[in-house]
Amino acid sequence: MPLPGSFRRRLKDVVTAEGFIDSAAGLRVYECDGYTMEKALPELVVLPADTDQLSRVVRLCHREGVAFVPRGAGTGVSGGCLPHEIPVMIGTSRMRKIRRLDIANREIEVEAGVVNLEVSRRVASFGYHYAPDPSSQSACTIGGNIAENSGGPHTLKYGVTVNHLLGLEMVLPDGEIVRLDRRSDTIGYDLAGVLTGSEGTLGIATAATLRLTAKPQAVTTLLAIFPGILEASRAVSRIIAGGIIPAALEMMDALVIEAVEAAYGFGFPADAGAVLIIELDGLEAGLEELCGRVDDACRAENATDVRRAADEAERALLWKSRKRAFGAMGRLARNYCTQDGVVPRSKLPQIVETIAEIASRYDLRIANLMHAGDGNIHPLVLYDDKNDNEAERVVAAGHEILAACVKLGGSLTGEHGIGIEKIDLMSKSFSDDDLAAMADLRGVFNPTGLCNPHKIFPTDRACIEIKRPRPRGGG
Repeated sequence: MPLPGSFRRRLKDVVTAEGFIDSAAGLRVYECDGYTMEKALPELVVLPADTDQLSRVVRLCHREGVAFVPRGAGTGVSGGCLPHEIPVMIGTSRMRKIRRLDIANREIEVEAGVVNLEVSRRVASFGYHYAPDPSSQSACTIGGNIAENSGGPHTLKYGVTVNHLLGLEMVLPDGEIVRLDRRSDTIGYDLAGVLTGSEGTLGIATAATLRLTAKPQAVTTLLAIFPGILEASRAVSRIIAGGIIPAALEMMDALVIEAVEAAYGFGFPADAGAVLIIELDGLEAGLEELCGRVDDACRAENATDVRRAADEAERALLWKSRKRAFGAMGRLARNYCTQDGVVPRSKLPQIVETIAEIASRYDLRIANLMHAGDGNIHPLVLYDDKNDNEAERVVAAGHEILAACVKLGGSLTGEHGIGIEKIDLMSKSFSDDDLAAMADLRGVFNPTGLCNPHKIFPTDRACIEIKRPRPRGGG
């Protein structure tokens, strides 16, 4: 049944007309996140301007028994903010204040709608930055980063969102506002750590206190070029086995290189089968030696060339090519689906071979983009949604890839979350007892189940039926 008019009016009174969306055109913007395989429209979207307004909205939903889904910038790629059978969407995009900057203690407090990159921009002049750097950092927001425990290229050395979270302000599913402190002198359970990565199922992050990281004294960025992705994968293992932990160690295969070269013109060799982007940082003393060791490791795995970014402009263009690679894929196909799995670093060659075999069986092109240093793979499955059955083949191929990651000792996700995309794979990673324990924890915070239902855990209503087509080419 549609939401009652009286309920709609009360929500609008809280957020004002500026923060209330119920027109057909306005709602269309919120029908999906970056996972476009599934779409659904909420009945209305509310955009609170501050924590108090958000709390009042949640209290109204709780009182009336109305389900709601939180949304940040919508850059997630697992359907975590899909309004599937959820009438109210609560967005945090208007909550953009930087509440406090404490350089002496290397921390900053920001609201949930502050864009990730804006944090680093705000503190750059003081010699600091915010280390977690998702590829979508120019658009994604801190609230969404907390919901997904987001990572990024430089988290190989510096860690993911939870490693830089000092405090958290949350609105619980009944509207209560809680503030949780994680500083070193705090004792007791790490509830902020529990809430980080919970994908909006335990409450809505409204503000966070973040740890700032000093800019390194020196940075060197290398580009290693390989005849194929297997050689590049072996080089990754060789670098890490040599005791070197780069700030970032990223891989792009030939398809990705083709797309980003057409988009940004960095100068990648046309015949490169794969490249590694390797960033080393730290004290200037000793960095030259590390560069030499990385060069040797790459050449030992048949790198055809290892070159350094000549200056900051070239380094910036190289990282632009990597971080905007997802958008560049539109030059190769009408649509693509981004996967996110993890394997042990030593198993990268095996998962690469498996992906190629799956692509062949399903008659699909799959590009490979990886946070290779920590085994976090991002296969990009290319397709055309106007072709019959192709989207179904994409979903089925993606699920086979993720199942293979688990079989190799990895996991279903490194940073994109479960959302709705991977619900039916959870039983491959967790026992029934594991899933029941997690559901019990969710029930403590979200006993009514109104806060982002039908996500993460397999239930009759949460699982969206996936048709498994017969692969092409046998198998």
